[in-house]
Amino acid sequence: MESSNPKVITCKAAVAWKEGESLKMEEIQVDPPKSSEIRIKMLFASLCHTDILCSNGFPVPLFPRVLGHEGVGMIESVGENVTKLKEGDIVMTLYLGECNECPNCKSGRSNLCHKYPMRLSGLMLDGTSRMSIRGGQILYHGLSCSTWSEYAVINANYAVKVDPQQVPLPHTSLLCCGFTTGYGAAWREVCIEKGSTVAVLGLGAVGLGVVEGARSQGAGKIIGVDINNLRRGKGEAFGTTDFINPKEHEASISDMIKGITGGLGVDYVFECTGIPSMLNEAIEASKMGIGTIVVIGAGNGTSREFNLIPLMCGRTMKGSIYGGMRIHSDLPALLHRCANKEIQLDELITHQVSFTEINQLFELLKDPHCLKIIIKF
Repeated sequence: MESSNPKVITCKAAVAWKEGESLKMEEIQVDPPKSSEIRIKMLFASLCHTDILCSNGFPVPLFPRVLGHEGVGMIESVGENVTKLKEGDIVMTLYLGECNECPNCKSGRSNLCHKYPMRLSGLMLDGTSRMSIRGGQILYHGLSCSTWSEYAVINANYAVKVDPQQVPLPHTSLLCCGFTTGYGAAWREVCIEKGSTVAVLGLGAVGLGVVEGARSQGAGKIIGVDINNLRRGKGEAFGTTDFINPKEHEASISDMIKGITGGLGVDYVFECTGIPSMLNEAIEASKMGIGTIVVIGAGNGTSREFNLIPLMCGRTMKGSIYGGMRIHSDLPALLHRCANKEIQLDELITHQVSFTEINQLFELLKDPHCLKIIIKF
């Protein structure tokens, strides 16, 4: 379906002008959607840790830029060749696509589609931007989404239609990245056997997603690790059986995990913090010979050092983007669980701000109770 001659829209967006600077609320221009694209009127968005990293220039310093990649909105107009979505549909914005045609999609073993890949260039698939400011200066997109704008253009193949009667819209925003990344890592990236032991380093939204995913797979022991004691209760709500606050002990994290598991370590470790030193702790905390380490957390810098010998002793380490979740093949199952109230996403939401108050986000992060912040347009 093609909209009747959509025009350029002038709207407000939170623009990151320079690395590490506060966002500025600006009037911007958002172009009509081109072929295979949709323009969305944003309804809710949320803050992901990756947005903070991007505001500091990770992984590529692209400025000026409209950040935000977790969000849900209503389709305002569609471009040519959009057949499965129409004006008025409510959709989630995703930063990965799924074509079911490329080698990765056909394999069923990867969510990194060759045809609709994750875009780190800040531009659309055709190498141009749909956003501009002040006389035509281009604005870079945030992971093809830019949900911190009243209107955004994304490729239709990166959107998933949702039923607002089934899952509350703020909840669907949360599923666009963080929680789903963790949940998928424990469901899609590895095969957690019933009764397995699991350690989760970092109990933010990603880590809590891992906990829920591991619990749903039948893990027998799930050890949560975080320096914030308030995360103990959150972890228990999603399924942790043990909690470690490293600041309260002199022993290393890996030694404490081994202490809980009879000196053996755990079957699976999920590193969700992005802190460089945690990678070696994760390796050491896993069982020699059969332990698996899944690296999820991103931090400043794109390289890590790790001890080779423990890894060579039979352990396996792998990385994960969006938890290995395929947006059309896997995400509906998670949405179904949320619709059936099997997952309590309300536990994640600690704050809500209006879009005009978006600069409060970074102050709210200092609150030890803060977990996920919802932005209402």
